[in-house]
Amino acid sequence: MAYQALYRKFRPDTFDDVKGQDAIVRTLNNQIKNDHIGHAYLFCGTRGTGKTTIAKIFARAVNCENPSDKGPCGECEMCKRIASGNSMNVIEMDAASNNGVDDIRQVIEEVQYSPPEGKYKVYIIDEVHMLSKSAFNALLKTLEEPPAYLIFILATTEVHKVPITILSRCQRYDFKRIPVETIADRLRELLERENVEADDEAVAYIAKLADGALRDGLSLLEQCISFYYGQKLTYDNVLKILGSVEEEAYSKLARALAQGNVPTVLEVVNDAITEGKDLERFCSELLWYFRNVLVAISTDQPEVLIDMTSDSMAELKEIAGLLEPQVVYRYIRVLADLENKIKYASSKRVCMEIAMIRMCKPEMETDMDSIVNRVHNIERDIKNGVAISEEMLSNMGKNGATAKQNAVNREELVKKLEKALPDDVKQCVMAWDQIKSRLNPFLRTFANKAVVTTDDNYNLVLAFQDKTAMEAFEQADSREDLDAVIADIINKKVNIKLTLHSGTEFSALPDLRDIFKGDVDIEFTD
Repeated sequence: MAYQALYRKFRPDTFDDVKGQDAIVRTLNNQIKNDHIGHAYLFCGTRGTGKTTIAKIFARAVNCENPSDKGPCGECEMCKRIASGNSMNVIEMDAASNNGVDDIRQVIEEVQYSPPEGKYKVYIIDEVHMLSKSAFNALLKTLEEPPAYLIFILATTEVHKVPITILSRCQRYDFKRIPVETIADRLRELLERENVEADDEAVAYIAKLADGALRDGLSLLEQCISFYYGQKLTYDNVLKILGSVEEEAYSKLARALAQGNVPTVLEVVNDAITEGKDLERFCSELLWYFRNVLVAISTDQPEVLIDMTSDSMAELKEIAGLLEPQVVYRYIRVLADLENKIKYASSKRVCMEIAMIRMCKPEMETDMDSIVNRVHNIERDIKNGVAISEEMLSNMGKNGATAKQNAVNREELVKKLEKALPDDVKQCVMAWDQIKSRLNPFLRTFANKAVVTTDDNYNLVLAFQDKTAMEAFEQADSREDLDAVIADIINKKVNIKLTLHSGTEFSALPDLRDIFKGDVDIEFTD
């Protein structure tokens, strides 16, 4: 028999085998037992969390002659036919390569015919967000009034790209990232079945790298097994094959950053490159490391939120004691910016080294986080007996003056808008979070993408960068819902304009919620 990848070989056949999605499994199982099966389902979530797997199990279960709490029996004729791919009752379609209106019209023609055997005809459409607008429109009517024997299961990793008209006609299930411990337990179970020895530390590290996707964890595990075939899988071996960096390197780097030690920081980066480590993964893991540092600074019991050994936790707490929260915020901001750029950079090393130098030298930037970082460095140097130059203090004064001027400008802007903006617009701005909470879940998702701003005529404006989000609010029923919620909260009707902007324009728009935060005291009626 031809070799099968681990994620295919050990793909769950029953609901009992599915890991990490207990609530979804229980809901679907109850629907089958009580014969309350819907006609359209939307499975959304990140890759490798079980969307397609559960869709296939559900498709077999609804057609199974002897379904149980575990789902399909796997023994009846229908189960065997579907599992072997010889049944016309279950049709899988990849919307990434079949995304045109003609492809959907063909589906619509096929669904007119009832299944020759079994109870239901099930269409599983993967990556449904890649369908064209005309294809979605063609699907809409059938999705709204399907035959009694028809079930659609739509799966997507980017639910925000699915039109609201489709969303509102489906039962939506959000697949969560699978916990690290759950992935690790599953990997240990499969290693035992494959007769492969592995250290617990190695398995735990692979589970952590999987980032909530069990399929990714299986792929990484398979990569390690193949390289060290016939050998015990150790933590060091996993680090070598996956191009990861040891935790000690991150601790060394963090200490050097706290001291502003550029040579040591660049030395750590150079060592990682020399050992063939992947710089994208290095950046991603370093970002996660500083997230852990921030958690250690911000909470009394970081062990609850951070999964690591007691020795590593003690080291993390020690580093957290060397840094101010605002300094770590700045590190995370610089690394997040680097993570977006390094994917497409032709000179990844240069990008990495520049980012590291920026993190060591906050004087290269003039934002508030950098100023705080510089104050932290001066306090550190004074504590260590290092002389502070007059030039450094002078530059700090200039940046402090800039920050003070920004505060004055903001105060002037607030005063101007307080006089010019109509009361109903102010009330909407101040109550925007309350307004959003009253919207249906679909509109609320798109409302989170809007900037609440104003135009030259001081109208209330919802500005969008995402065209799909703006189109959701342009629909008549959506506008009616929004107007009704606003009227219910502030007892007034407000004229709202919708605008679409490019990235640069969008970033420059003033958000009235920030400007009036804490500046205006308005009472609302509920």
